[in-house]
Amino acid sequence: MENTNAFRSGFVAILGRPNVGKSSIMNRFVGEKVAIVSNKAQTTRSRLLGVATFENAQIVFVDTPGLHKPRTKLGEFMMKAASDAREGVDAVMVVVDAERIGKADMDVLKDVATMNCPKFLVVNKTDLVKPENLMPKLAEIDASAFDQVVSVSAKTGRNMDVLLRLITDCLPEGPKYFPDDMITDQPERVLCAEIIREKALRHLNDEIPHGVGVEMLSIKKLSDELTEIHANVYCERAAHKSIIIGKQGAMLGLIGREARVDIERMMGTRIMLKLWVKVREDWRNRAGDLVTLGYTDE
Repeated sequence: MENTNAFRSGFVAILGRPNVGKSSIMNRFVGEKVAIVSNKAQTTRSRLLGVATFENAQIVFVDTPGLHKPRTKLGEFMMKAASDAREGVDAVMVVVDAERIGKADMDVLKDVATMNCPKFLVVNKTDLVKPENLMPKLAEIDASAFDQVVSVSAKTGRNMDVLLRLITDCLPEGPKYFPDDMITDQPERVLCAEIIREKALRHLNDEIPHGVGVEMLSIKKLSDELTEIHANVYCERAAHKSIIIGKQGAMLGLIGREARVDIERMMGTRIMLKLWVKVREDWRNRAGDLVTLGYTDE
């Protein structure tokens, strides 16, 4: 007879196309924002872990970049990160956007169907779609390879408890892999860089966000109450630099102010944040620049 009181633990990969809400789902489960989110595609660039610890389980979510056809070396790095995340996991969630289920989603589902582990098809953003419009789309999906299909809203929390219970129940008995107070594997400097990039994504339009990268120069504790952070914001064109800075520095100031608020909340100290905008043409195709900005397998 199964021991329902046994402690369960495992790694769960979150896969799907860009901008379907993978990071939002992970953040909701973890209870804090460990992955940046925006309405821009390809927001997540690296594989990162989000650790959710409960009384009876510890689930390590593996958030991945959105699956797409890479056009740059950065894109190739992102797709390798997504591919590597499948290795050794105990379960997988494939997330689709209820508003736009298409052929690219079907290709992802077909690819994941061959994985030998519990598989969940998660239909996210259902708060934005009327049931009568969603049902015909779901009818087109061949979900026979999946153990469960769950319609959720990471934004409102709808059915997220149901999804969490299903995931927990499928995990094996095991130990805690991380301390109770650990929520991510990302170092502080990476989290700071990602917060800055998130604010840039929020306020920049068109093609500029894809060419934005953040290099952390220093994090210096000046006192128990104050930390000074210096960072470079990279873009690929001189014209983009002027847009990121804005008239009389207004845009860069806005990005910095919003980033500072989130970093202060994360670090528990006042932050003096200093940002500089640098042009690095075609940095997404330069191996050295990718390493500088932290996009490396090392």
